[in-house]
Amino acid sequence: MYSNLKNTLATIVTIPISEERKEILQPLVDYIQGNIDNQNTIRLNFICTHNSRRSHLSQVWAQTMAFHFDIKNVFCYSGGTEATAVFPKVVETLANQGFQIQKLSETNNPVYAVKFAENEAAVICFSKIFDDSFNPTTQFAAIMTCSSADEGCPFIAGAEKRLPIRFEDPKAFDGTDLMNAKYAERSLEIASEMYYVFSNIKQ
Repeated sequence: MYSNLKNTLATIVTIPISEERKEILQPLVDYIQGNIDNQNTIRLNFICTHNSRRSHLSQVWAQTMAFHFDIKNVFCYSGGTEATAVFPKVVETLANQGFQIQKLSETNNPVYAVKFAENEAAVICFSKIFDDSFNPTTQFAAIMTCSSADEGCPFIAGAEKRLPIRFEDPKAFDGTDLMNAKYAERSLEIASEMYYVFSNIKQ
């Protein structure tokens, strides 16, 4: 793992998680553990309305924590109910927290390669609908990171599990003096919860 990201990890482990949030996270722990016990591949698709902020932060941090805890055969994806673009502040926030990020395309919906370690595959991030061909079609957990996507998608075809793990949208602070701090805070909150999830997996 990159050294700057290790420094961020030292902060992440100090963030407290309430018992209420642990209860919300437990079904994801159980899903991952069940697949490990059965020697199955673990596919996690994080879904939010625009696939622009929370779902990408969740995808990147979940993949990173799987690597950190040496949990094999974990593949993280993200999607939305509509495709827009990864919000630039999300990319900036992840870079500030220690990820190495390469912009692979100059379009209205850029593709980013997000790396957490020199010799590990990058997480590929771009905005897409949840059932895009880039994402798995069966044998995955759909993790709903916002209430509007959860309510707007009564059915996720192919999902083995549907897990609501909602986060507040940092978009509320766009254009304000608190924008940088709130995006960093939300990223670290998501990171701390993904750390908790993967730290509870037994191999």
